[in-house]
Amino acid sequence: MPVVLRMARAGTKKRPIYHIVAADKRSPRDGRFIERLGFFNPLLPKDNKERLKLDLDKIKGWLAKGAQPSDRIMRFLDEAGVMKRPKRTNPEKAVPRKARKARAEEAAKAASAAPAPAAPAAS
Repeated sequence: MPVVLRMARAGTKKRPIYHIVAADKRSPRDGRFIERLGFFNPLLPKDNKERLKLDLDKIKGWLAKGAQPSDRIMRFLDEAGVMKRPKRTNPEKAVPRKARKARAEEAAKAASAAPAPAAPAAS
């Protein structure tokens, strides 16, 4: 049974609050979970200490058992100093779409305009 640490949405319409839970990967987002590990309230200011509460002992226990945290939970654990989040890079994201398309077209033209290398003559 693959276990993941993820957020389950709670609260009312337009007023979300998220429970941080350990759940079976196959369970729905807001469905059955194994254990509640904390909560996250995105409506509170970032400097408010009631915005995020984690039970780090329980989380460390689940990580030791092989549970995989979601990307957002990994960010929370990185801030808490429990886990190190690997850097992710996407160099294509920084390039505007039109420039990317123009560069691809230029590369295609250059590839089609370049003459094919001649075969060496046999002696």
